[in-house]
Amino acid sequence: MLLVLRALGLGDLLTGVPALRGLRRAYPEHRLVLAAPSPLRPLLPLIGGVDALLDVSGPGPVPLHAPDIAVNLHGRGPESTAALLRTAPARLLSHAPPNRTGLRAMRLMREIRGVRGPRWREDVHEVRRWCDMLAWFGVPADPADLDIAAPPETAREAEAPVVIHPGAAYPARRWPPSGTPRSPRPCAAPDSGWW
Repeated sequence: MLLVLRALGLGDLLTGVPALRGLRRAYPEHRLVLAAPSPLRPLLPLIGGVDALLDVSGPGPVPLHAPDIAVNLHGRGPESTAALLRTAPARLLSHAPPNRTGLRAMRLMREIRGVRGPRWREDVHEVRRWCDMLAWFGVPADPADLDIAAPPETAREAEAPVVIHPGAAYPARRWPPSGTPRSPRPCAAPDSGWW
């Protein structure tokens, strides 16, 4: 079993799509279980490659035991790494632990001592960050592999709404301003009045 922790919201799930697909290609024989909030379950068929969703919100706990591989796509904090280590995986793919201070952080840092991985980079987009982390472990993932399938019930409707989500609270999760204005154009009909 391949366990992937990405227990955040919609935008976070979407930025993890290239990494999820890279993991699916690298481990085709494994059952890929995504630990994420249950409201995201209907999106999994549109993404492809995920076999099951385990309802988890935030960095854990993760109610699963002994996966072959656990992957931390949740963040760099010691909480998510510790939550995955508590599942007793045979192998863990995660960023290197950060330097944290404070009593709670120190306890967690002791728990994740010895975890190896690439250092966290603030200066890259979240999509690239996850793909680069996987590459560090020898798992190729294409940051441009972002397409998702249209939901069957809206694919038939000519007037289906399109929602563009161009931003996020953290700069590393925002799409570059240079690409955002161009992205909606293919979605608009020539006579729609868009632009």
